[in-house]
Amino acid sequence: MKTRILGNSGLEVSVLGLGCMGLTFGYGPAADEQHAIALIRRAYELGVTFFDSAEAYSQGGNEILLGKAVQSFREKVVIATKFGFAEGDSSKGVNSRPERIRQVAENSLKYLKTDYIDLFYQHRVDPNVPIEDVAGTIQDLINEGKVRHWGLSEAGVDSIRRAHAVQPVAALQSEYSLFYREPEKNIIPLLKELGIGFVPFSPLGKGFLTGTINENTQFDPTDFRNVVPRFSQENRRANHILVDLVLEIAANNDATPAQISLAWLLAQKPWIVPIPGTTKIHRLEENMGGADIVLSENELNNIANALKDIEIVGARYPDHLQKRVGN
Repeated sequence: MKTRILGNSGLEVSVLGLGCMGLTFGYGPAADEQHAIALIRRAYELGVTFFDSAEAYSQGGNEILLGKAVQSFREKVVIATKFGFAEGDSSKGVNSRPERIRQVAENSLKYLKTDYIDLFYQHRVDPNVPIEDVAGTIQDLINEGKVRHWGLSEAGVDSIRRAHAVQPVAALQSEYSLFYREPEKNIIPLLKELGIGFVPFSPLGKGFLTGTINENTQFDPTDFRNVVPRFSQENRRANHILVDLVLEIAANNDATPAQISLAWLLAQKPWIVPIPGTTKIHRLEENMGGADIVLSENELNNIANALKDIEIVGARYPDHLQKRVGN
């Protein structure tokens, strides 16, 4: 698999990474541990060198799983994890006080069975802690050799600028896909200006762009898409017009909708590295095939023109979660 460098950081990763969240958190019951380890190792066999986790994904459980899976090839991969929630629980609000950041770093090093964190993100901006204090704490951790690069997740323009001025930010991780294109307005131009890489999560629209979800799909009771307005039955029906577009392009390229969705993201900027997640090895293999598809200029222009006439219905988060993003 080809590689990309995240902005001006010098951090080189595979063009597609693996988002590990869904293996233990967010999309229903956790995957069997041995199956999840096998999936992570299969990703590495396919050329993936970029693995994404977080303290808040099962209070360290996701990191423990990832640490076990990559232990034999740790030095050959880039591990990203995150701090920023109180007690590592996203339901308890944010906490990025310096002492908390340090505690999470120590926990993550232990859980991941590693001496350093390649990329340490602030999971959500904490309005009660100046971003300069957060950046200063990370700078200390970098000087101590415990962290190599740092990033922000779902941060707004002002926070990114202020953080970057103290300690250069390697990457921003935020949602971006054909299903959610808001970053194109202000975020992507800023990242280009500052030389910051972009790591889109949910690059397949939380599964919607795969073409396997329709208005009749029933999610597991613990699946967080049950509370996402964009995934109401009515909105899924209305938004399927986008899936129809992707299905048409996929058919013309002898590809799948997921592969086209990832190829489209990769075509947007050379410093964008999506991190699709899955619990199924055959879906992993399918997704990684998206790295080999190059959409022509004509196809990209046709997609852009078609998107002008498609209005996505429904918010991407319920109100209480929307308040945490873009700060």
